[in-house]
Amino acid sequence: MSKTSPKKRNRWKILWVVVVSLFVVLLAVAAFGIFFLKRAVVDYRTDHDFSVRDPAFFGSAHALADPPPLDGNSVKLLHNGDQIFPALLEAIHSAKGSVNFEAFLFNSDEVGARFRDALCERAQAGVRVRVLLDGIGSGAAFSDADEAAFRRAGCTFAYYHPTRSWRVDKMNRRTHRRILVVDGKVGFTGSVGFAKEWTGNADSPEHWRDVQVRLEGPIVAKLQGAFQQHWVRATGETISGAAEFPPLPSAGKLRTQLIASHSFSVSPMSLVQAVAFASAEKTIFITNAYCAPSDNQVALLTKAAARGVDVRLLVPGRHNDQPMTKSAGRDAYGELLEGGVKIFEYAPSMIHTKSIVVDGMFSVIGSSNFDSRSAQINEELDITVYDEGFGAEMDAVFQGDLKSSKPYRLEDFKKRSAWERLTEWLVAPLAPLL
Repeated sequence: MSKTSPKKRNRWKILWVVVVSLFVVLLAVAAFGIFFLKRAVVDYRTDHDFSVRDPAFFGSAHALADPPPLDGNSVKLLHNGDQIFPALLEAIHSAKGSVNFEAFLFNSDEVGARFRDALCERAQAGVRVRVLLDGIGSGAAFSDADEAAFRRAGCTFAYYHPTRSWRVDKMNRRTHRRILVVDGKVGFTGSVGFAKEWTGNADSPEHWRDVQVRLEGPIVAKLQGAFQQHWVRATGETISGAAEFPPLPSAGKLRTQLIASHSFSVSPMSLVQAVAFASAEKTIFITNAYCAPSDNQVALLTKAAARGVDVRLLVPGRHNDQPMTKSAGRDAYGELLEGGVKIFEYAPSMIHTKSIVVDGMFSVIGSSNFDSRSAQINEELDITVYDEGFGAEMDAVFQGDLKSSKPYRLEDFKKRSAWERLTEWLVAPLAPLL
């Protein structure tokens, strides 16, 4: 019986040590990329020095984005799939020169098929169609056959931060934006997903509640610019010309601005929220699908409630597609409720809206969740509107959703089950990634 020589055994030991060491190094690099490569978030615990209606407010809130407001815009709210999808498809079908489409979640189901066919038809008609999907959000549920169909029809197709990459930090930084710009003149953004869950009118647990906005006016050029930021990173191609950036005359009376987050920068939305919360004098109405507020956000909201502001937070109830995120956020409910913040849970279905309206004057709507991942990791996009009439419409939308919600009180928090408390403890270390 042959025996392995000492030299051979030593070589195997050395090889084993090298392999294990390399694995440990790769694991450490991956962990660093996931847990530490994030945007900075400064604790803006600003004092109540001015109100939302003060001339200093808009520039102060948008200082990390674009301080001057854009005048002359039209912003139309679209509710649920019954309004959102027909409006988007109508705009795509009307395209003459270009369609630029960016989405986080695009499924190969009946909804995805309708948009695939509409985009492909325009490409076959000679319109320049660009499709940019997130590599994870539009991952397993988006088929290779649909990708091939886009390319075959003449669409330029790309993934933002593809999953087949050695850059683990990029894989963790997703585009959470929703953008559709047609001929550089009409734009849409918000938080909708292109999947069957968004069909209907939030009339059952299978039909989600969501809001999208249709934009016209100078703000559309900003939306087109936000698309180009990601498109040039994904493909190396810049977009230009009259089909992309035509003259944009006034289309309405609304003053707006766009807030786009970028990797390795300071979070602009965190400043917008902090200044808005600190400036509030009457009301702060927040609707968000994934709510896990930071200590700073909790402090700002409870300070506002302490000075008499009516602070209300509307979140999903039992219909929730991300229970881990709910567990991560529930830990803050006790301090919020004790501090005078009112919390409500939406009952009929999953509510996916991400909006804020302050003092019926300043509104925010878009893709940002009220959590650390949106603030520090994901690439988000939101629209702000500075107008009392639009603010009143947003207030009415909030109050309408409130009628279909149940209050979550301090006694509910104190009586939560042992299982709820255990899940809160278990997910706490992962909260920044959820």
